[in-house]
Amino acid sequence: MRYSGLRVVVEALTGHKGWKPLWRNPEPQSSYDFVIVGGGGHGLATAYYLAKTFREKRIAVLEKGWLGSGNIGRNTTIIRSNYLLPGNEPFYEFSMKLWEGLEQEFNFNAMVSQRGILNLFHSDAQRDAFRRRGNAMLLAGADAKLLDRDAVRRMYPFLNFGNARFPIKGGLLQPRAGTARHDGVAWGYARGADALGVDILQNCEVTGFKIEAGKVTGVETTRGPIAAKKVGVSVAGSSSRVMEKAGMRLPIESHVIQAFVSEGLKLTIDGVLTFGAGHFYISQSDKGGLVFGGDLDGYNTYAQRGNLPVVEDVAESGMAIMPVIGRARVLRNWGGIMDMTMDGSPIIDRTHIDSLYFNGGWCYGGFKATPASGYAFAHLLATDAPHPTANAYRLDRFARGYLIDEKGAGAQPNLH
Repeated sequence: MRYSGLRVVVEALTGHKGWKPLWRNPEPQSSYDFVIVGGGGHGLATAYYLAKTFREKRIAVLEKGWLGSGNIGRNTTIIRSNYLLPGNEPFYEFSMKLWEGLEQEFNFNAMVSQRGILNLFHSDAQRDAFRRRGNAMLLAGADAKLLDRDAVRRMYPFLNFGNARFPIKGGLLQPRAGTARHDGVAWGYARGADALGVDILQNCEVTGFKIEAGKVTGVETTRGPIAAKKVGVSVAGSSSRVMEKAGMRLPIESHVIQAFVSEGLKLTIDGVLTFGAGHFYISQSDKGGLVFGGDLDGYNTYAQRGNLPVVEDVAESGMAIMPVIGRARVLRNWGGIMDMTMDGSPIIDRTHIDSLYFNGGWCYGGFKATPASGYAFAHLLATDAPHPTANAYRLDRFARGYLIDEKGAGAQPNLH
């Protein structure tokens, strides 16, 4: 079924009896050409591009729970390409371009809204760093504008410009950035992949890998063994646990990051706003809720919940730049498990085990990278060569000393 305004009118006039499920619920086949472990945004996008762009067949996506139960449904929905380093910026700009045509491509409303993102700066040194970042963005084909204090005040007059400790001196604006509906992205990719013949297998947890003579030949699952010519793993915060089943130890730590949403309010913030003197980011959903978050919780965990000190820290940062939200009530919060690499940048690469491929270590950047990550991973699986924008995301870069330390925090994952 193809969605359109006319289809909505027809279904409304006929009692909505013609709507079909978004995807099938098939039984596992005994073998596939490609098995993608992980039914989140990256895994579903990989399967979609494998089938659509690279014309591959016999593809399965294995998800241990239900689609959208992982990080794809546990984030703050921000999409952007305002990176500095040459290993990152071309990749995220490629992702930004895919976002811009995504809904038309898979015929599903993912609510992509290019409302802009503004990163505030609070000192002369930070202004100079943002000027450098903006120039790097422009050189990579992205958009960037450096705003002074008066320009920021015109956009957001309610910010705390008189804060003596964190004076707002301006900001770096990327107008093409914005937000998208996270679960809509998952459903759109799932529907598109299913229409191309991909089997999406929910409640199908991988319990082991079948490896013979240094080559993976399939996976063991809770729904029986499945043979495969190639296996791609894209499981976010569970990366270390899953790859351990293949005898691999990854340069990754798992941390939880919390996100929050307030009660519905009248329009307050029409874009995405970040605090330059602390880790705080905020936007407003189409339902009126303020969606915001901050730093990682400071301990390793696989639990999808956080602790109270981070709640306090996020609230303090929000109040420091915009006291206007002080009386807004927080309705709920949730946690996503972040797969944090040593340098804060991701990995898309072949492993030392033949026919086994890995996509992970996305840290904070997972949601915004969904289209490009899926495309680049599909490119790698189909051609055995890295996509041109993902050349730097090698697994061995830590041994070779080619780190992509965007934040400059060193080899300490909890600081990225």
